[in-house]
Amino acid sequence: MRRQRTAAAAAVLALAAGLTAACDGKSGNSGDNAAHASKPTPTPTQKATASATPPPEAPRAPQKDISKADLEKVVLAKGDVSGFNVGPMDPPPLQGETADKTACIPITAAINGKPEPVAQASVYRQLTGAKDGRPAVSEFLTAHGAQGAATVLSRLRTAVEACKGGFKASGGEGPSTYKSVKSLPVAKVGDDAFAYQVTGDFEGDSVPLVFQVVRSGGSLATFYTANLEGPQTPTIPPALLAAQIAKLK
Repeated sequence: MRRQRTAAAAAVLALAAGLTAACDGKSGNSGDNAAHASKPTPTPTQKATASATPPPEAPRAPQKDISKADLEKVVLAKGDVSGFNVGPMDPPPLQGETADKTACIPITAAINGKPEPVAQASVYRQLTGAKDGRPAVSEFLTAHGAQGAATVLSRLRTAVEACKGGFKASGGEGPSTYKSVKSLPVAKVGDDAFAYQVTGDFEGDSVPLVFQVVRSGGSLATFYTANLEGPQTPTIPPALLAAQIAKLK
């Protein structure tokens, strides 16, 4: 039974193949506070004039498109995380699986290794414990632009909430059945982070799949692992997330 369970789960893992060389900047209020502190108090006339004719916003620099070569320079590599081996991983197949419920499609897009909106560029890595190959974690690093990256996380949050009761998917190695979805705690790293678990149902056996997604500007690092031996939620070492974010700064 365990061999059958592992083979079935491996088929799902094969579907999954975020962050880029250029971070789009971090939000913060310290600069704004300093600016306000240095401004003199305006007179009533100055206030009225400012209210009537607000100054135009400074033009924003155009966002640079990120290439696969850019990502290759900043994705996790050998020696970046103590106790982990890092190796290349083939990109996912062109045709992945698609959820039967529209609301759940962002979840299958991540399982396919192709978070939506579609990335400008993507690279894939396999991370394994140096001692015994455990844990085994897949990473895909994707460039979406600031708005696109934020949209990926927003859609995932909405999908996880909408698909708590599970869903079915077809295509790829499917049909697949996922009997539950839930959000998980995640380390506070990068500009935003979200984690969730999708529990697959393989002939009655539960196979938990865990995703941790971290955003830095317009880039996303998605870390993915599964427990092929039992129903317990697998863990992804926070050191992997921290090391990847550090390379993107």
